[in-house]
Amino acid sequence: LTSIYHQLVGILRERFGRPLRKAKSCIISIFTMKVAAAVSLLIGSSAAFAPSQSGRQSTAASAALDDLKSLAEKSNPVLKFYDPLELSSISIWGNSVDQSINFLRHAEIKHGRVAMAAFVGYIVQSNGIHWPFPISFDGTPYPYDAGSPPEQWDALSDPAKWQIILFVGFLEWFSEAAGTHYMRGGKPGAFPKFSDHSEIIPHPVPLNLFDPFGFSKNKSEEAKAQGLVKELNNGRLAMIGIFGFLSEQKLSGSVPLLSGLGLPHYDGEPMAPFS
Repeated sequence: LTSIYHQLVGILRERFGRPLRKAKSCIISIFTMKVAAAVSLLIGSSAAFAPSQSGRQSTAASAALDDLKSLAEKSNPVLKFYDPLELSSISIWGNSVDQSINFLRHAEIKHGRVAMAAFVGYIVQSNGIHWPFPISFDGTPYPYDAGSPPEQWDALSDPAKWQIILFVGFLEWFSEAAGTHYMRGGKPGAFPKFSDHSEIIPHPVPLNLFDPFGFSKNKSEEAKAQGLVKELNNGRLAMIGIFGFLSEQKLSGSVPLLSGLGLPHYDGEPMAPFS
């Protein structure tokens, strides 16, 4: 972040000739609105570290850009469409602008969903709520008494951690392999139904991951569109929230809004699952 900060200062100086104190408000705006998007872009795919060719293409006839602007106005009527880094005009790994926009949209939605689950899970685990049955066949209980949520994760056995990681990996693979891909005409954020892809899953699956009980299937398109806006905003806030919790635990006082909650210090490494 420090490197990005200085790069932004340099860009502003070159373009506008303004000193640092006058560029401060611009830098703060960029940071507050784009940190979550930058994180999603960096961790959205391991392919980001592979050699690639990228460039900028004309967006004059970009349908995805029009949808993005419309969605931006609905999700934040005050700020509306805000893209100072011009991510909506880049071509990622040789794909078109529309495909690249859909990739970034899908990455944001997906990581927002993961963050919402993590945020709720953090609160649940912090209050000692757990399943009443053992975690394994030998009668080992859930590690709810191990301490804070990161410490509870550390207390899990390696086989338990691998089960969770491999299950999440299966969901990621299935979402990429089944249905129409979001970069090839599909809808960003849509998770395919297990029941529609017997060629991939050879045995019946009683419930789908999204809307397992069918509560949303009869909703109007307007209601679904409003739900997407809510999901986007909640996901963005959850990404900030879960990293705020972890940052405050790792470095006490780093998140002033959370310093009064008395979160216990964590000596481990939040980004190293087997440490």
